[in-house]
Amino acid sequence: MTGLTELIAEARRRDVQDALSATFGGGAIDDFRPISGGVSGAQLLRFEAKARAYVLRVEPERVALHDRQRGFVCMAQAAAVGAAPPLHYADAGAGVAIMDFVAGRPLAEHPGGSMGLVRELAGLVTQVQTATQFPIIGDYPAMIEAMLASLSGSGLFPPGALEPHAQGLARIRAVLPWDSAALVSSHNDPNPRNILFDGSRLWLIDWELAFRNDRLVDLAILTTDLAEAPGLEEALLEAALGRAPDRYLRARLAVMRLLVRLFYGCVVLEGFAGATVDPGLEAFSPADFRAAVADGRLRSGSPETAYAFGKMSLAAFIHGLAAPGFEEVLSVVRQG
Repeated sequence: MTGLTELIAEARRRDVQDALSATFGGGAIDDFRPISGGVSGAQLLRFEAKARAYVLRVEPERVALHDRQRGFVCMAQAAAVGAAPPLHYADAGAGVAIMDFVAGRPLAEHPGGSMGLVRELAGLVTQVQTATQFPIIGDYPAMIEAMLASLSGSGLFPPGALEPHAQGLARIRAVLPWDSAALVSSHNDPNPRNILFDGSRLWLIDWELAFRNDRLVDLAILTTDLAEAPGLEEALLEAALGRAPDRYLRARLAVMRLLVRLFYGCVVLEGFAGATVDPGLEAFSPADFRAAVADGRLRSGSPETAYAFGKMSLAAFIHGLAAPGFEEVLSVVRQG
């Protein structure tokens, strides 16, 4: 197994070798190459077996078993409906999975342009929602409240710095109905790094944040980047829902978009707890953040970029609360 000994930590080699043997028997397996991944810390290796390319995913040991189990269940169920690449092996206990390798091409090369891309993304989101129901881990707004409280007490920011976020979240929770019986299978992180275009179709990867959630969460995330323009947002919603969105749906989406901003800020920045106290919350705007990544001022995948993204997300939440028309949005959501 060319390069495997050098690439895999000794403590994980037996689990990896068991996975490869169970999947491919005694066939030749070689040409292991590291590939870049997201911010989860999982080790990803591309390799060749039986004249085809595959990906070996090894989860970091710091990820709790129940989280690995949930993520692997969601990944398998998404693969079963064709939303994730075909999965050949998944052992949550060992933290090892093997799936087809998808050679990604830039999303900008989608033959349908931006409009075709968002329509296919809408179809991908609804495809995920057809999967066997993912595990449910709680009320999303309540989860965010707990994460925000933890971040507030982490010492990363001065005391009281996140109080406006807590107050804004409380206002949203006071008007937002939450029906646990209506939740659907959700990826919960369909950002561009987790979307692969193989030249023919789109795939979703990295399922560590997947669980059952509100049907608008994945769509709201897409409207923070790939479908940010009003025309693209309209196309995304119509393709996903099969109809033009009404006033209530638009208002609920606007609220959900703020919740995902706050969720991202908390989930990313909790990894920096214990660092030197940050004296302020000044941050890039979403547009400036994307520009900084595009021109190389922020390096994609670096800790500095993750930290900047987390602060940008917190700032975008506060900016959204103060945006013209937000009070009307809350009123529409309250009225249903």
